[in-house]
Amino acid sequence: MRRPSWKLIGLAGLAGVAATGVVVARNRREHRHYDPDELREKLHRRLAEATGEGAESPPAKGAETAS
Repeated sequence: MRRPSWKLIGLAGLAGVAATGVVVARNRREHRHYDPDELREKLHRRLAEATGEGAESPPAKGAETAS
């Protein structure tokens, strides 16, 4: 039985790295069309839904909370 050549293993590795880079770039491109404030509000809303607090509005920008 013949063992695979190191060249083929290297090329397969490079193809895997390139494919992963394409997927990551495509996912990042989807998020870039959001305004930062819009994205922050969306994330706060998702967090509130996940923790069961309802869809409360996020705190005002720069507002400090008392501990």
